[in-house]
Amino acid sequence: MTFIAAISCATAACAATDVRSNATKLSDVAPYPAAQKGQVRNVIWLPEKADEDLFKVELVPGKVMQTDCNTRSLMATLTAEDLSGWGYTYYELTDVKGPIATMMACPEGTEKEAFVAAQGDNYTVRYNSKLPIVVYTPADIELRYRIWSGSEKLQSAQQQ
Repeated sequence: MTFIAAISCATAACAATDVRSNATKLSDVAPYPAAQKGQVRNVIWLPEKADEDLFKVELVPGKVMQTDCNTRSLMATLTAEDLSGWGYTYYELTDVKGPIATMMACPEGTEKEAFVAAQGDNYTVRYNSKLPIVVYTPADIELRYRIWSGSEKLQSAQQQ
């Protein structure tokens, strides 16, 4: 797979630049539940592509925090949920723990603010421009994403 682009769109200010935010509201698509107390509902509208089966969307939840030369990450669980009666999928990010960091002695001056991503299983979802990707996260978590593409040409495995 090849990395195409990284886009961050977790705030209301970013929604104004979204390709479909003016044309479609989430409530026009389906009755997705409102975010619970302490949660934020993130919505990703994807542009239409010719062969969407060649693309995937990697969800990258995390937060900006003070870092240094150590490697840092968060741990979290992303669960796919069914929108009852509609057959649509939405996602919930729960059990956010961390940060987890290596314990190297860092030279002075390596401190900086940086985005620290959560690690976990199933953070890659199907590319589908016909439906939004809806992800509920804790309020202190920002959701970023990247779009990946695969080759149209399939290669044969070698039998041994």
